[in-house]
Amino acid sequence: MVKRIVANIDTKNIAKAEAFYKTVLGLEILMDHGWITTYGVENENMAVQISFATQGGSGTLTPDLSIEVDDFEDTLSRAKEAGFAIDYGPVTEPWGVKRFYVRDPFGKLINILCHV
Repeated sequence: MVKRIVANIDTKNIAKAEAFYKTVLGLEILMDHGWITTYGVENENMAVQISFATQGGSGTLTPDLSIEVDDFEDTLSRAKEAGFAIDYGPVTEPWGVKRFYVRDPFGKLINILCHV
């Protein structure tokens, strides 16, 4: 089952996001690694997040969507079985996620991940 879907917006100026997403909308900074800043609201019922990135981390392209799953290996297996080429990974990243990139049927780059 999908646990979370995070939209990623590619930008060369992450700081511009704060004026609208934090100041206007009141979202909190949930994560900041320098190359990516994620805004959202911690809530027991939902996680609303939007990220602004100069890259996808580890020198990869910025994905169009990040989708957190509860069974990483099963999801990877199903993607391969369905004939989707894996563009990157699977890999465990230094910031604590295991992930792979795959393109959806519309050509969007999707980051499938789980926290380790």
